[in-house]
Amino acid sequence: MSTTSLHRLLPLFERCRQRNEAAVLATVFRTAGSTYAKPGEQMLIAPSGEYAGLLSGGCLEGDLRERAVEVRRSGTAAIVSYDMRSADDEVFGLGSGCEGAMDILLTRTGPAESWEPLASLARAFRAELPAVAAFVTASADPSVPLGQVFMEMPSSDFTAVERSAASGLPADWAVVLRAAMRTATAASNDRPAASWFEYEQPRLRALLVPLRLPPRLLVCGAGPDARPVVELAAFLAWRVTVVDHRSAYADAARFAPGTEVLETRPESLTADLQLDRYDAAVVMSHHLDSDLAYLRALAPTRVPYVGLLGPAARRERLLRGRGPSATPLQRRLRAPIGLDIGGRAAGVDCLGHRQRDTCGTGRPRRPAVSGHSRYALGQTQLWLKRQRS
Repeated sequence: MSTTSLHRLLPLFERCRQRNEAAVLATVFRTAGSTYAKPGEQMLIAPSGEYAGLLSGGCLEGDLRERAVEVRRSGTAAIVSYDMRSADDEVFGLGSGCEGAMDILLTRTGPAESWEPLASLARAFRAELPAVAAFVTASADPSVPLGQVFMEMPSSDFTAVERSAASGLPADWAVVLRAAMRTATAASNDRPAASWFEYEQPRLRALLVPLRLPPRLLVCGAGPDARPVVELAAFLAWRVTVVDHRSAYADAARFAPGTEVLETRPESLTADLQLDRYDAAVVMSHHLDSDLAYLRALAPTRVPYVGLLGPAARRERLLRGRGPSATPLQRRLRAPIGLDIGGRAAGVDCLGHRQRDTCGTGRPRRPAVSGHSRYALGQTQLWLKRQRS
């Protein structure tokens, strides 16, 4: 499942767990045609009808809430299928016109299920550990019912499979399933797409849904225009670290909750942080000497994406200041960064970076305004998505 998808579910999940109220997890496992969500995307439905996550543009969520009532009461999983490919189809009188089909598995997660699989997924997400959940969508083994979920993550004991083996039932499929899940776990951060596991005797089919770990973003410079960049990154569930040598700016209260804020001088960056753990860095201190020091610190690292705020002339000036040592950085440096969408305020212009991820080609448009209108987030996200696809 995507980082963002799980990120949206966890607050509602924790509220249900605190109230000891079972919820229903809806998991898309098969699609055809044009659909809002793809296999592995999820939605959580509370007893009150409140839900987190979207599987459609709002067309199906109301019906799913109604169908979740029986699953929550009985604990028996169910499959719900929607087909909107007919030219004259009107879904529940809404006329969605989505022209796609979707199969969704509804499973209960509550005290009787030890709050799985969300309890394990939440632990993995917060600890930034790889994990894979296997959702059984078809089974001829009576000990493995529809909706059974198996987890594979560090320290996982795979207890559900062990109980099956202990009962004397054929467990060859369990060995193969665990091997497939371990393979999916190892690849989860590079290729996080859902995949299928199939076994013939007894027939078993399960959707393997890897948890993609959130990207780590380093923002060098904590000025006012860094705040909307961090807010959008936090909205996407990225792990963000902000550094600045100015104490008035290096204040965690100015940024989204969960943001790591460090007051340090650019020259001390290498000593204070393990830079190689970051997927991307954005240099935006608005100070030439500081930006030059940040680039010096980032040049010998393995950070694959380094974005620099400002126009091309400023970039060339900074690279000249690096001299021959700029060579290892040039292939990873993106400058100027972001999309010009005509905005004049930091918050508006950050949408331009998010737009780059959705505009299709990802090719930069010819800039029409100053470098102050082109920020990093959307281009950074697009680059990371390409590396992992």
